[in-house]
Amino acid sequence: MTTPRVPPRIGAGPPARAQDLLAAQERNRQTREALPRLRAAALGWRNAAGALMAGLVGFGLIKGRTDVGQLDKAWAVAVGCLLLAALLCGAWGAYLLNRAAHGSLKPPPLGPRVTRTAVEHLEVGDALRALRRGIALTLSCTLLLVAALAATWYGPSAKPPAVELTTPATGKLCGTVTRVGDGKILLKTGGTTVEVATAALTQLRTVEACS
Repeated sequence: MTTPRVPPRIGAGPPARAQDLLAAQERNRQTREALPRLRAAALGWRNAAGALMAGLVGFGLIKGRTDVGQLDKAWAVAVGCLLLAALLCGAWGAYLLNRAAHGSLKPPPLGPRVTRTAVEHLEVGDALRALRRGIALTLSCTLLLVAALAATWYGPSAKPPAVELTTPATGKLCGTVTRVGDGKILLKTGGTTVEVATAALTQLRTVEACS
């Protein structure tokens, strides 16, 4: 035979002390100020991210080759993928930062039991998550953009570098080196291949392109 369970009795607690009232007032103040402070922080992050992007792109603080067509094909494709990923991260990050700074595009929930404090509490959580993700995506966009521009610096060229050399017998020649060995240089210039002895060279330098 089981004994019936006695429901718990709820009674009044001890009277509130002065420090309890002060703690409750402080919690209430922090609750009221949480959303405006979060909005201000999100607005600051949004402006900082916009200034960083404007500095990197608009004012040309980082420059590489002006045309990815000058890169090797595989590197050009990689740079294109990095730029696309940077664009997507930047766009989504900007949306999330604006979401945290200005609120959701959806109307707040309404109902007889929905209080303003509860709505703001839920909005603080949503805005904080949007701010954190927006910051992460914005920083990822910056890193991807820097990686893409660095690839334009150090990526191999689509065309091999040209060489300009001078000998007393041939004068100045410009073209691309096809082979070096046995004291000779095979230089392809103007559709023909010229054999030049290294001992006869008086000048040798690399150039971007033959004029």
